[in-house]
Amino acid sequence: MSVLATGAAVGSWGAEAEDGRDPAAARIPSRSLSSTVESDEVKAAAAQAEEDGKSASKAAREVVSRSGDRWGAVYSAREYEGFRRNLDGEYVGVGISARTGPGGRISVDRVQPGSPAQKAGIRAGDRLRAVDGRPATGRPVTEVVSWLRGHGAVGSRVEIGLQRGERSWHQALRRARLATEPVTVDRLTDQHPAAVRIKVEAFTRGAGQQVRRAVRAAPKGAGILLDLRGNSGGLVTEAVTTASSFLDGGLVATYDVRGKQRVLEARRGGDTDSPLVVLVDGGTMSAAELLTGALQDRGRAVVVGSRTFGKGSVQMPSELPDGSVAELTVGHYRTPSGHSVDGKGITPDLSVAGDDSQGAETRARTVLSGLGGGA
Repeated sequence: MSVLATGAAVGSWGAEAEDGRDPAAARIPSRSLSSTVESDEVKAAAAQAEEDGKSASKAAREVVSRSGDRWGAVYSAREYEGFRRNLDGEYVGVGISARTGPGGRISVDRVQPGSPAQKAGIRAGDRLRAVDGRPATGRPVTEVVSWLRGHGAVGSRVEIGLQRGERSWHQALRRARLATEPVTVDRLTDQHPAAVRIKVEAFTRGAGQQVRRAVRAAPKGAGILLDLRGNSGGLVTEAVTTASSFLDGGLVATYDVRGKQRVLEARRGGDTDSPLVVLVDGGTMSAAELLTGALQDRGRAVVVGSRTFGKGSVQMPSELPDGSVAELTVGHYRTPSGHSVDGKGITPDLSVAGDDSQGAETRARTVLSGLGGGA
């Protein structure tokens, strides 16, 4: 499982999606379904608190907490702006993509060029032993990533414990504002015929078009390994665009918002011939699960890995009087076959232990070879 240290990819459904005017412009965040509170109730509590000289956001949090919406949340204006920047392809961090391996070891999967990590000489393959004194081994890779990111302050300091071979050392870095690399493409040159691995870290703005270009640029007949491990979601329009790269139109998902049923459909003209394997794990969430479910249910891909996280709910944002933002659960989505992902996740066609990242990729390549897309 590999995760880029960008922070949570949080999104929301806008009014356009609710009214059915433009469902492709909607967002699905990484949260779960259990809401009983309305935005008007939260706004009223916040407004009353502000009128009484109290904290509007604190009052809103209390209402959300009492509501039973376990994934509802209230964010400060600064926090929500950070989420928006993430979806627009920016984040504050050190430029490390991390992954988990056997024994719960966390290592550097990739270092972003020009980042603080790259300038400090950190390399792919280095083991991450600790972040600010907290041991990384055995912790979920998403948690270690959140430690690396911190609270999103440019210039803030983070100390990382590293190991390369027999050498162990500590490296202090300053976080910087960086552009995300949501999609990376590698030619698997050891495969014959050649195969292509497309790794999607998150569905930030433009990610879907990057996948589309990568698919079109792949050699004729080449197999495609679509790696969604550690992808925590993002903009659903980008997930739908990605689905459109592999489907010739048709249903991607259905969703409801306050009882109104809507559909998300792929555009026509996608590549329906190239062998396709989708690689997932427990960090595959939300919009990434929507995409996985569509390709699996439509019979377009073989899904390999471990069960996905299971966040298939719909939230909507509401701005409060003090500028903070409440996100409340209002519905959920289903795969083309009608399966609910929320709280259940997606079961791969071929399962591999969640802590065996290399084993999962090896299995995926073997499957791709069997489909005629590499050997």
